[in-house]
Amino acid sequence: MPRRLFADVTPLRESAEFRWLWAGQSLSSVGSTMTVVAVSIQAYDLTGSSVAVGALGLANLFPTLLLGLFGGSIADAVDRRRLVLLTSTGLMAVGVLFAVQAFLHWDHLWLLYLLTATSAALAAVDGSARRTFPPRVLPVRLLPAAAALNQLSFQIAIIAAPLLAGILIASLGLAAAYAVDALTFVAVLAGIRRLPPMPPVGGGSTFGLRSVAEGIRYATRHPLIGMIFLLDLNATALAMPTALFPALAATHFGGGAQTVSYLFAAIGVGGIVAAALSGPLGHLRHQGRAMLISVALWGAAIGSVALTNHLWLALLLLATAGAADIVTTVFRATILQANTPDDLLGRLSSLDLVIGIGGPNLGNVRAGALGGLLGPIPALLLGGLTCVLGAGVLTASSRTFRRYDAKA
Repeated sequence: MPRRLFADVTPLRESAEFRWLWAGQSLSSVGSTMTVVAVSIQAYDLTGSSVAVGALGLANLFPTLLLGLFGGSIADAVDRRRLVLLTSTGLMAVGVLFAVQAFLHWDHLWLLYLLTATSAALAAVDGSARRTFPPRVLPVRLLPAAAALNQLSFQIAIIAAPLLAGILIASLGLAAAYAVDALTFVAVLAGIRRLPPMPPVGGGSTFGLRSVAEGIRYATRHPLIGMIFLLDLNATALAMPTALFPALAATHFGGGAQTVSYLFAAIGVGGIVAAALSGPLGHLRHQGRAMLISVALWGAAIGSVALTNHLWLALLLLATAGAADIVTTVFRATILQANTPDDLLGRLSSLDLVIGIGGPNLGNVRAGALGGLLGPIPALLLGGLTCVLGAGVLTASSRTFRRYDAKA
């Protein structure tokens, strides 16, 4: 029984294809996060401007949002294995260019923006296609465990990669961090090459606006898939707190940059603990109900941070929110993959990708605007309350979702 407490590694044991995919993606997550750190440092070194560093986010966001949905349409029209081989090769080439420009000291801010945007565009297509792989190599019963393992590697990358990047940059320079990112794609390509051809079941669809619209129409009309997207937006657009962290640290907890880093890290620590102890998630029945509860818990924990003056308690609450977010993410992936026909999975995965990126950014805009008008504490409390209320409304609105069980 104690083994069930920890992350279920059955997908890694039973599927060699998933094992290679997971290993490659885990290394790539570390590499890509190192590049995020390195390019931020390089942009600041070139300009001394936080605005220039922040603009990297726009260079990443716009291509992702613009190409995300079309990436899914491409993934539903071609052999997904071949598509990911192409996009991963492209991402490796961008990593090499990052390393070359740093090594040769080309020192052009526009080049950093261009490479960042190119990487984001390729990653949008790559991610849409890659998310179709687990249902093809694993049975439905193992999809929650696979999603939890993917989240575990992602959370480890968020914590470990900045530390590794700092060590490499300090000792060998920026080019070394970029080069490591490029090298991780060797493992990614090795894993993808071991997969069989993966054309969409049923022949796929024709690429274009009509194909994109078909995917959106399916999502909005499906009682389960539409609900998981609404729940995700309810959590992130209404209660994303990170834009408020600098103001909270300075005005509420009496700290500085170190306190801000603690607030950010707390969510990540909660996430990695939940992912590591995710064994029971694979045995839960009524995944829809569990997702509703986890979204409400996220909002309650975020709002409760506004009610304490004790930093340690705020960090504990943020860690709780991070753990709840992992549960939400695991069951969102499970419900999506278990209920989407294979010939639509690329488009629905791309919609999930766009919402997953757009929701938090929208939430931070909301939080920042409210924080400027009302102050960080009212903004945080209001965000948490509206998230909980929204989860309650969504819970009452769908009996089908409350009773959903992927194992039934």
